[in-house]
Amino acid sequence: MPDGQRADARRNYARILTVAEREVAAHGAGASLEQIARTAGVGSATVRRHFPTRRALLEAVSRERIEALRVRAGELTDRGDSRTALLEWLGDVVTYSVSARGLAAALAYDGAPADPVHQNSCSAALEEAAGPLLRRAVRDNAIAADVTVGDLITLVVGIVLATEHHPDPAARANRLFRMAVAGLSPQT
Repeated sequence: MPDGQRADARRNYARILTVAEREVAAHGAGASLEQIARTAGVGSATVRRHFPTRRALLEAVSRERIEALRVRAGELTDRGDSRTALLEWLGDVVTYSVSARGLAAALAYDGAPADPVHQNSCSAALEEAAGPLLRRAVRDNAIAADVTVGDLITLVVGIVLATEHHPDPAARANRLFRMAVAGLSPQT
């Protein structure tokens, strides 16, 4: 939210965001923008003024979790085995994405241009944070050189979105993530 906004606009933004966090937690990325507006006591146009796209709203709702993942990547960058550090961080992304309904949708690449109002998208923040982890793992020959952070985020998003309606989405997403990391060959 721009700092130069009037006090009432800042209050509306905060109220909308609080309601949106509850609605997204309850209903996922498809939470009704109209319901959010009604519950926040504002019109739909006010919601759209602050959040011109659903992605902008999801990114705002996910900002704290993204920041926690960014900090976690920094903590792991120089810790222990580079492959283990990268996979631990990706496991954290899976865990956060499963627990924060709507986060995977905010991370999903849909081909839309970046929202100019909310320039630091979730994916861009995570790609920047994970870059040093991946570069170190590639340098150590622990990860293939052609793998990108975008590839890894897309893998996580696909797993999380595919498992969100499973009776135990966290267990299923974790199993599929571990399977993707290990490959399909039996362990010897």
